[in-house]
Amino acid sequence: MWLSVKRCTLALTLFACTAAAQQQQTLNSGVYTDEQAKRGQQTYKDRCATCHGEKLGGVAGPPLTGQDFVAGWNRQPLSELFNKIRNTMPQDAPGTLTGSQTADIVAYILQAGAFPAGRTELRANDDALKQIAWPAANAAQARPASAASQAPSFPPAGNLAQVMRGILFPSSNIIFTVQTQDPGEKKKPSDGATANGGFNWMVWGGNLYSGWELVDYAAVALAESAPLMLTPGRRCENGKPVPVNDSEWLKFTAELAEAGRAAYKASQSRNQEAVSDVSNQVADACLNCHQAYRDKPRAGVNPIDPASKANRCVK
Repeated sequence: MWLSVKRCTLALTLFACTAAAQQQQTLNSGVYTDEQAKRGQQTYKDRCATCHGEKLGGVAGPPLTGQDFVAGWNRQPLSELFNKIRNTMPQDAPGTLTGSQTADIVAYILQAGAFPAGRTELRANDDALKQIAWPAANAAQARPASAASQAPSFPPAGNLAQVMRGILFPSSNIIFTVQTQDPGEKKKPSDGATANGGFNWMVWGGNLYSGWELVDYAAVALAESAPLMLTPGRRCENGKPVPVNDSEWLKFTAELAEAGRAAYKASQSRNQEAVSDVSNQVADACLNCHQAYRDKPRAGVNPIDPASKANRCVK
């Protein structure tokens, strides 16, 4: 009996150690092989070099080596880089690389970045890739010095309603449209008339961008424009100042920015269901703020102001 318990304890210890080792794996652990990187170099040359350069230094696309590249990815597991390439590259034929080809390309990128090779090939397995992190030394590499203190400030050009209707409303609607229409669906020939609803190619990009790219741009627009709600001096449609120092207003702004980032991550998966799911987060972020600062039905409301515009921006 004692021997069985001892064996069980030893087995559990070994399992725990193995799991810990997997969780602590970094790119310095040798996560690819030289042979795999060699294959990846050829695939890269055929499918990626036109945009990213023969030596990964960037041309039309960004560089895939160097400090700026590392700084853009070192806060995320290797799975994020893999999925970015697998789902959205090459730009003229996204989603056409196989999992194995993508793993080979990532191996070549790592080799070019001077990360050591090992004995085992990098696998096209999302769970395994999530366990591979960038080395702490690389994560701590100095980024370019911030020039925030020297950045000019810009006064608001419009009121809050104009920012909402010009940026946040149409961007949110593009994301909501994914619930019912697949951005990857092939466009139908047009007779030149304006399409009804959905991804209107004449309005949104004039055939320049794919449906998924439009969803990317909309999500980024939400994340990047949410801070415009905090611009000092901005007024609401009714002339009242935007409550930029209100704790709830700050909270709702942060929620909207986070919803935009979540929508962008979901869009990068090129999965309609993933974006449909995250659209609820976008809707909730909007609703939370609207209920507190916009939608205020009150007894005796002025009949010429059924939308209660006079009470907006006031808790």
